[in-house]
Amino acid sequence: MKLITGLGNPGEKYQKSRHNVGFLVVERLRERFLFQKNFTVTDWEEESTFMSELAFLKQGSKVLVIFQKPLTYMNNSGQAVSKVVKKYGIENLEKNFILLHDDLDISLGKFKIQKTKSPKGHNGVKDVEDMLKSNKFQRVRIGIESRLDKNISGDEYVLKKFSKDEQIILGEVIEDVVNTILAEILL
Repeated sequence: MKLITGLGNPGEKYQKSRHNVGFLVVERLRERFLFQKNFTVTDWEEESTFMSELAFLKQGSKVLVIFQKPLTYMNNSGQAVSKVVKKYGIENLEKNFILLHDDLDISLGKFKIQKTKSPKGHNGVKDVEDMLKSNKFQRVRIGIESRLDKNISGDEYVLKKFSKDEQIILGEVIEDVVNTILAEILL
């Protein structure tokens, strides 16, 4: 069983903000299984015990993948992730856990898949690592950097919404990320 977690902030205020790119990717990844004959995928359901919205990809009665959107704020994401890891017995995190998140060190339209990379200033990633007591898992770092005005702080910038032109680029990179996960990591 694999766990794929997209990081973001809950609530309408943060929908489609740069910091919520992880949510957008995990939602799209789940959608890709909706019409495949060999699989069933559940709707997103809020699970207060896990402080998350969860959806399950199944083959028959066997759960293959848990999709997760933590409902904690970004900086406390590790609490929700660790609860799911413990409850569902996700073992060998290096192979069975994928964390999707925004990254200001990567240009919009680009992404990187890495393990054991320092979270730098990303407090959501840092909290996940702290709560799991490990950084040995797949991280998909989705670039959001496209500031023309470098005087905008990173903390302020990640909460801004994408422009229409940026949404087109974002849509393309989300498809690239999903295709790469499906081809190289998941199946």
